[in-house]
Amino acid sequence: MKKEFEILSRAIGDRGLRRTAQRENILKVFLAMEGHFSIENICGEAKKQFPSIGRVTVYRTMKLFEELGLAEKMDRGDGIARYEHKYNHKHHDHLVCVKCGACIEAVSPQIEKLQEALAKKYGFVPAGHKLRIFGICKNCR
Repeated sequence: MKKEFEILSRAIGDRGLRRTAQRENILKVFLAMEGHFSIENICGEAKKQFPSIGRVTVYRTMKLFEELGLAEKMDRGDGIARYEHKYNHKHHDHLVCVKCGACIEAVSPQIEKLQEALAKKYGFVPAGHKLRIFGICKNCR
């Protein structure tokens, strides 16, 4: 957690932004959460501890965290952006249930190798990727 605060502090200085307790509080709340969370989820948790934090502040701060590589935005296909930890977390893909919205984090070395081979075949240098497979989970079948 210390490193994430160092990244935020450095970015604030580099970008000429004001150092605010709200940004640090939102980072503290976000880092304490595990999973995939909407702005409303993050805002709700932040307001429990810091009632003066508003939705717009959370939205702008999460966008900053995304730019800094601390958070990654994900869309489950329902138009609601959700965020998960990115910094110091291993890459994974997502299996998303179209009925209940469940999101399963999946890791497959075979898929990663296939993606690398596909990029190589076309002379493409990937900067990253996001794989989401939509379907029906075992609980909804």
